[in-house]
Amino acid sequence: MSEPRATTAREVALQVCRDVFGPTPRSAREALDYRLRKTELDPRDRAFATELAYGAIKMRRYLDFELQPYIGERAKSLPQPIAEILRLGTYQLRLMGGVEAYAAVSESVGLARKYGHKGTAGLVNAVLRKVATEPPREADLATRASLPNWVISHWSERFGEERIDAILGGVNAPATAGVCVDLRNTTRDEAQRALAEAGIAAAPSPFAHDLLVLEPAASSADLERLANHRWHLHGEASSFPVDILDPQPGQRVVELCCGRGNKTLQIVSRTRGEGSLLAVDDDSRKIAQTATRLEAAGIASVALVTADVTAMDATADADVVLLDAPCSGLGILGRQPEARWRKTPDDPARMATIQQKLLDAAARSVKPGGALVYAVCSTDRREAEDVVEGFLAAHAEFARDAIPARYAPFSTPFGDVLVPPGIGGRDGFYIARMKHSA
Repeated sequence: MSEPRATTAREVALQVCRDVFGPTPRSAREALDYRLRKTELDPRDRAFATELAYGAIKMRRYLDFELQPYIGERAKSLPQPIAEILRLGTYQLRLMGGVEAYAAVSESVGLARKYGHKGTAGLVNAVLRKVATEPPREADLATRASLPNWVISHWSERFGEERIDAILGGVNAPATAGVCVDLRNTTRDEAQRALAEAGIAAAPSPFAHDLLVLEPAASSADLERLANHRWHLHGEASSFPVDILDPQPGQRVVELCCGRGNKTLQIVSRTRGEGSLLAVDDDSRKIAQTATRLEAAGIASVALVTADVTAMDATADADVVLLDAPCSGLGILGRQPEARWRKTPDDPARMATIQQKLLDAAARSVKPGGALVYAVCSTDRREAEDVVEGFLAAHAEFARDAIPARYAPFSTPFGDVLVPPGIGGRDGFYIARMKHSA
């Protein structure tokens, strides 16, 4: 990341796109956080940069389709900065509300002059003027939604043609923000009032009783600055696995594949720090990040372990076990804008093999009478029902356990939870709860 300091929101968006699709690809969130730290943009411009960068990354297929008549074979030889500037300009002209065509064209030309030369600036000017004055082209559904064809086919089969428009619209809209309230330090009502006093509208989730749902425009930096250990950033559907796990004070809890600690913090909040929690991940960097977050929150009751879950010795003494398994991530294509371009149709089958081994290992920690919750941020049946059905067939001592009635809108024929992506601003998730017979 060696470009000069960005001076405008559009330049930040350009640098983010270059980071995401450059020779050493980064995530959009990582790139955006880095670029914004190096600017002095006001909150309005930071929000503009975020919407523009994320939108242009998501809608890349559609933008290239719209540009094709005007650049043709030249697309293959364009320098990356100029190609990204054309996409960003086209996004502003075609899909971004409230942007004057003159501003979109002139600012893009200025960037092309800075990151190219007089000739590339002339090309950008000519192309974007045509985009600004000519109507959009007719496109098929996958192109309009700017998603791989196989993803559209999967969601259509999984959720039905009648819901596909709502799913695609939600996935391509800015992701909804959320905060998980730390019940050790405040209540959800108190947190909602504190946010309202800061001018941030928040609504209680009708499902997870420690989650507040915010508008997509809510600033992550502002939310973190205001938190004071009263909440942490957390997507609504991401809070469902712990809500369904329902850990209680005094219980022995095991969390496997804990990642960077969002659900770890939520579990501690639910148990009020009373009892014991073992959190395990095989990535030492994620464990270190979780340790830092726990220390900052004044939590010393969690045992963090870096280990391969499938190779761990288990003592079958946990009241509840959560396995938030690594997966294809098909449910979070809206929240991670670059993810749709990095997935393949083979990912679910490959991940299901790993998930089956992890679930078998997780079962060894559950005591008789205890519960096991399996969750993935994927919507593919191979990573969801198929994994659970295979597990139950091999473990007669386990059976499906009841899910709270409030999750009925997401109930599958098996009684599990399947959250469609995009609808209600939520990520896609699959969650099953199983009980070890006493």
